[in-house]
Amino acid sequence: MATVVPRASNDGAKPASQTLDRGLRILEHVTESPEPLTVAEVARDVGMHRSITYRMLRTLEDHGMLSRDHQGRYQPGAGLAVLAGRFTPALRARASKHLLNLAVTTDMTAFLVVRHGHEAVTVEVVEPPAATAHVSYRPGLRHPVDQGAPGLALLAGEGPLPGERPEVTRARIDGWACSTSEVIVGFRAVAAPVVDPQGVCRAAVSVVFAGPADLERLGAAVVAEARQLAQEL
Repeated sequence: MATVVPRASNDGAKPASQTLDRGLRILEHVTESPEPLTVAEVARDVGMHRSITYRMLRTLEDHGMLSRDHQGRYQPGAGLAVLAGRFTPALRARASKHLLNLAVTTDMTAFLVVRHGHEAVTVEVVEPPAATAHVSYRPGLRHPVDQGAPGLALLAGEGPLPGERPEVTRARIDGWACSTSEVIVGFRAVAAPVVDPQGVCRAAVSVVFAGPADLERLGAAVVAEARQLAQEL
């Protein structure tokens, strides 16, 4: 595993609280790992003394942010789900009806994605209530923001950047993005950015499906719900 490089603030200054900074770095590293980690592995990867790492891990475990498996390795804890449920509650509450509209009209799973640094994170999911078959999706799914229709839509909701993917530029023109097998192999997605009245991209509304589909029709439906949600923010 690669060593984690401490994140500097925008002005290059040291963190206001070194202890909190260490704890957050450890929490981020463990939650981003595809498998549980031992104390020694975490200490090595984040570049901290083992005793300090151990104290941080135990404190995070006491607060439910991390948990230990039967081998004593650390992994994300249930407390993270509680915090996730409190994340952007107003946005998620307003988005629910629009996601339901999409799920009903398209017979596809609809979901809301927000940007967290360089990742796109799913925060709300609504499955089609009457569909005989649909793609199962879960809140908490995260992927690089420059991959998948939701990530492309989030980037399209922001200003142009040098070297951005042509798909982002296209999505900025069309109002929606599409992708195939970029996040989950075999699945396709269509997404549109939610840009509030102040011009800030707050999220992306998306549907996920497998097989052929009328992309223009889907794009129009997703854009319509994304724009209505944006007006309510």
